Amino acid sequence: MKERHKEESIKLRYGSLYTVIDMLPARGLVAAKEVSREGKRPERTVYALTPAGLDELRDWMRELLRDPAKEYPQFEAGLCLMPVLPPDEAVSLLRQRALQLSGTVWQMEGQLAELAQQDLSALTAGEHLPAPLADQKFPPLFAVEAEFRLALVKAELAFVNELVRGIVEEGWGPVEMWRDVQAACAKQHEKSE
Repeated sequence: MKERHKEESIKLRYGSLYTVIDMLPARGLVAAKEVSREGKRPERTVYALTPAGLDELRDWMRELLRDPAKEYPQFEAGLCLMPVLPPDEAVSLLRQRALQLSGTVWQMEGQLAELAQQDLSALTAGEHLPAPLADQKFPPLFAVEAEFRLALVKAELAFVNELVRGIVEEGWGPVEMWRDVQAACAKQHEKSE
């Protein structure tokens, strides 16, 4: 998974990975296919999905693709608590975020364009490819999660830019009330010191 950069899409906790792997054969979802050892290194077991494991994997994939789930991104938490900061500081931080997001979009677009031009056989390090994939460029099917991340970053960038514009040009919030709340909090804080 690490070699294929899947850790960018799947949050891996390497400390608990072996615990999970130990549970899969116990539940009948995988079976040992072969055991090998190189030199003085520990044994390496290669597993294969059982029919029950394939059914479980497909059920899980159907759920992941079909059912939207509430996620808790840090940025959403920051937006929820944004009034804690003065409007001018919030705008400055949002502009910094937009710059970082712009850089990320540029980098991701470049990586995807480069990947799309790569010959698939050159990326597989001599592994045998099925006939339909031989002599093909890298198929978008295998980079779909990167395309999704790029779409999310672009959407966030558009949102941040529009939020900054709304605060600065339209007094979104309303920004005067936001400033008044900040001033009242500052006075309250001064009295308590």
